[in-house]
Amino acid sequence: MAKDKIIGLIVMIAGVIIAIIYTLGSVVDLFMATIGKQPNGIDMTTDWLGVDLLDWRLFVVAPMWLIIILVCVIAVWIGYSMLTTPAPVPLEELEEELAAEEAEEEEEEEIEEGKS
Repeated sequence: MAKDKIIGLIVMIAGVIIAIIYTLGSVVDLFMATIGKQPNGIDMTTDWLGVDLLDWRLFVVAPMWLIIILVCVIAVWIGYSMLTTPAPVPLEELEEELAAEEAEEEEEEEIEEGKS
């Protein structure tokens, strides 16, 4: 495996792991903490499934979670692109192919001139 592909795999795996850990540590923990806070039942004006929708922590955690997940998705995309993109052709091989194509074109022109 090329060095770029290994780096791409590491970036992709790191993005997935960070997204999972951050989700478990922030959003899931927030919902578990707010569900346990309501012992008297659910008030449908401010609660949804036992989660206080006007809790200040929700307004802090949700935007930060979205930003972190967006960065992780971009990291996974970049890692996947690095992993699946073929390695570039070395410059020497490219120059040799270009010279061979020019030689073939010159031979074809000489053949056409000879027929005329």
